[in-house]
Amino acid sequence: MKYLKEKISNRAPTYFKVDDAGVIWFKNRLVVPKVPELRQQILDEDQTTRYSVHLGSNKMYQDLKQRFWRMKMTIEIARYVAQCDTC
Repeated sequence: MKYLKEKISNRAPTYFKVDDAGVIWFKNRLVVPKVPELRQQILDEDQTTRYSVHLGSNKMYQDLKQRFWRMKMTIEIARYVAQCDTC
């Protein structure tokens, strides 16, 4: 996160931006910091919403990538789904 903020402040060409609250965005998606508990909570909430169905990692990735961005997101989702008995 620190690296991204430095790159943004140096005005390097990038799709990342920092809003007035200090939150980093990639295009229109929220950048999720490397905090395991937070990342786990996002995955848990996506799977437990009443609109969500357990269709596997590709569906979950398609849902989450609309709102969030993080490095290796597809790998994290695949691991999460592999541990889900319902999926």
